[in-house]
Amino acid sequence: MSGGSRGIGLAIALRAAADGANVVLLAKTDVADPRLEGTVHTAAAEIEAAGGHALAVVGDVRKDEDVTRAVDAAIERFGGIDIVVNNASAIDLRPTSNIDMKKYDLMLDINTRGTFLLSKTCLPHLEKSTNGHILTLSPPMDLDPQWAGRYLAYTIAKYGMSLVTLGLAKELAGVGIAANSLWPRTTIATAAVRNLLGGDAAMASSRTVDIVSDAAHVILTRDSRTCTGNFFIDDEVLAQEGITDLDVYRAAPGDGRLTPDLFLDA
Repeated sequence: MSGGSRGIGLAIALRAAADGANVVLLAKTDVADPRLEGTVHTAAAEIEAAGGHALAVVGDVRKDEDVTRAVDAAIERFGGIDIVVNNASAIDLRPTSNIDMKKYDLMLDINTRGTFLLSKTCLPHLEKSTNGHILTLSPPMDLDPQWAGRYLAYTIAKYGMSLVTLGLAKELAGVGIAANSLWPRTTIATAAVRNLLGGDAAMASSRTVDIVSDAAHVILTRDSRTCTGNFFIDDEVLAQEGITDLDVYRAAPGDGRLTPDLFLDA
């Protein structure tokens, strides 16, 4: 998994850990940041406590050598790779006239290039798996101009991740490796939502990370030969499993309006 020190990525890792999974985290957060909760090391400790086995690799998904080092470490420690989760992502919602190219490059490098690089580097090992999956946290590609018109740079970066899913699903169909994307119906109560989308009010109108991790678990335990090329929405995945009462996933009690996530209509 790229990232995973906190938030949705860590939740997905912890859900897998409950099944005894081996999890390798490639993340930059080596030491605590007062603005963000958790490091790659605290995340690994949580995974171990949840019943899994964890390996923390400090590195940057933008760097070829770091990704190669993480993949090599996964093979050395655990003997193979069955699942790749492209979780790391950078966000900046400023309009085109206000965003600097350094931030544009950062988003493209982490989101699009990082997703392509980690997936590509893992392919020789996924081919040996009996149920190989690549899961990318990116939205369905809706070409309604409202999204690019609101935040062009971020839309390019996130849709780039989704293009990786689209292309790999077709390219890898013959070898049985699944490539899917997963996106939440509503905003999710994470540090990014608190810091960028509206503080406590935004958190209260969100769902918890558990809805995404439960949906990811469903996808990653399906047959990779038949479950591929999808742009899943978390609540739709759960509905397919007969789970339709989603009140347990509300970040705040009550029946107030939930905020749709970016790239999805209300």
